[in-house]
Amino acid sequence: MHKKNETRIKRATKTRKKLRELAVPALSIHKTGQHLYAQIFSGDGTTTLVSASTLDKGLVEDGASRTNQDAAKAVGAAIAKKAQEAGIEAVGFDRSGYVYHGKVKALAEAAREAGLKF
Repeated sequence: MHKKNETRIKRATKTRKKLRELAVPALSIHKTGQHLYAQIFSGDGTTTLVSASTLDKGLVEDGASRTNQDAAKAVGAAIAKKAQEAGIEAVGFDRSGYVYHGKVKALAEAAREAGLKF
């Protein structure tokens, strides 16, 4: 494994441990080269309550990039809408060790604007 990814995983482990101690639902994100994913897990981290990704139909236009900040904003708004429908108002933010910048920041801000509190 590359050193950069190892340090990211260490940061993610610390965050996830703290979120489990607090026992709050966690908004977790994951990035790949082609897609962005967001899930909200239960307080104990065992059950996925809602999820959204750039793979969802109608979320990103055909031919548009699925990995840019516009796609991240769409995923953030979609996860917040689904969370509100499921009765989830506040979550902890698990950025999976990624730096809070660019796509991660765009997703988080879009979720906050759509009414999710964290």
